[in-house]
Amino acid sequence: MIFSKTAANIGRILTERNEKVCVAESSTGGLISANLLSVSGASAFYEGGSVVYTLASRRAFLDLDRERLQGLEPLTEAMVIEFARSARAGLDCTWAIAELGAAGPSGSPYGHSAGTSVIGIVGPIICSTTITTSSDHRADNMAAFTKGALMLFETALS
Repeated sequence: MIFSKTAANIGRILTERNEKVCVAESSTGGLISANLLSVSGASAFYEGGSVVYTLASRRAFLDLDRERLQGLEPLTEAMVIEFARSARAGLDCTWAIAELGAAGPSGSPYGHSAGTSVIGIVGPIICSTTITTSSDHRADNMAAFTKGALMLFETALS
């Protein structure tokens, strides 16, 4: 996989701690999950994931608390934390990774330019980040967002 060293380190840490992770990702299209699942023994730490690319898929796979979403701007760190909270609660995991973004070539319907992603981690600690690549190259952005998510999660674990 693309980021096998980082994913392997994450898998080792989670397995040693007997912790589980789940993923709710949008513009990465399953690449975060694929990287984690590429680790031998992933069933010990990976609980599940979903690609919540559309409103319909978000409604089907996440039980988002509408009250908590009230007043939150789309494609923000506050919003992605709510996605991670919902994923974590739904699969009863130690950790959840959520990602929302605009991979390109066009921007989001909310006015964000291509190459923008927000990533949230919810678990024993909560953290988030925004990635801006200034590129409209879809595949490169998907890889950059995936790398950012895995690196943020690895940092959260340490």
